[in-house]
Amino acid sequence: MNDATQFPPLPDHLSIDPRSPHYVAAVFEHEVGIRLSDKELLNVGEYCISEGWVKVAAGKTLDRKGNPLMIKLKGKVEAFYK
Repeated sequence: MNDATQFPPLPDHLSIDPRSPHYVAAVFEHEVGIRLSDKELLNVGEYCISEGWVKVAAGKTLDRKGNPLMIKLKGKVEAFYK
């Protein structure tokens, strides 16, 4: 049997928040990996490849709405399917 799965193309800007306009449900049916400056990150909440940044949770800190507080890290961003 041929187990070649067709993955949807990874967008330039992607968010894990379903309320965001950059959320694409079809992408999250598969495991996505993110590298920032050749280091793989596991806690990325949002990324933009063309602008070169990712947003990651700042520890266990929450904002006033109960969402994780995010900080922006800049560098060379690569997105890939695992």
